[in-house]
Amino acid sequence: MKRYAILLLVAGQMLAAGAGHGEEPAVRTASGEFALLGGYGITHRGFGATRTQVETVDAILRYGHFLSGELGTGRWFQGRHELLVEVPLHLTLDPRVRTMTGGYLLGSWKFTSLEGLAPYIFAGGGVLYNDLGLDTQGTRLNFSYQGGTGLQWFVRPDTAVGIEYRYHHVSNAGTAEPNEPLNSSKFLLGVSVYR
Repeated sequence: MKRYAILLLVAGQMLAAGAGHGEEPAVRTASGEFALLGGYGITHRGFGATRTQVETVDAILRYGHFLSGELGTGRWFQGRHELLVEVPLHLTLDPRVRTMTGGYLLGSWKFTSLEGLAPYIFAGGGVLYNDLGLDTQGTRLNFSYQGGTGLQWFVRPDTAVGIEYRYHHVSNAGTAEPNEPLNSSKFLLGVSVYR
């Protein structure tokens, strides 16, 4: 995974060097973004009540809608509020091949003061249907909350490649027994197009 992150960083820097100079990244003025993210996740056994190791390959479709113009102009925290709507597909590899899918609603702050880069933070949650076949989960309808951070490199004024980390929690919120939570880390790479 580390090797892919380094390759993405080098490719992003090479593409950014070829991008037109003087053109403002669309993150400052766009009304929204469409993104596709992919990556890997693994649970943290012993973190909270998590006992089961679950590994996933993840694909996430994202639409982001900006709720504000730039705020905090001229300061390090200059940025924009963004609402993210995601449709995830988590394919589990371990303990067996199964799927998790649902929908997430996340709030994000996208920093806009850096030239050619857009760091961001986000948090939120949603519903997740899973069919993992685990005896430690009492229902297939679960809930997820998550939070994380990412960094986008603009390869064109309206296109960015990025890397993202998120903490991801899945449980049934006490609606059924047993209720072992799955607390995991997800490492994602993505491409975003701004409109």
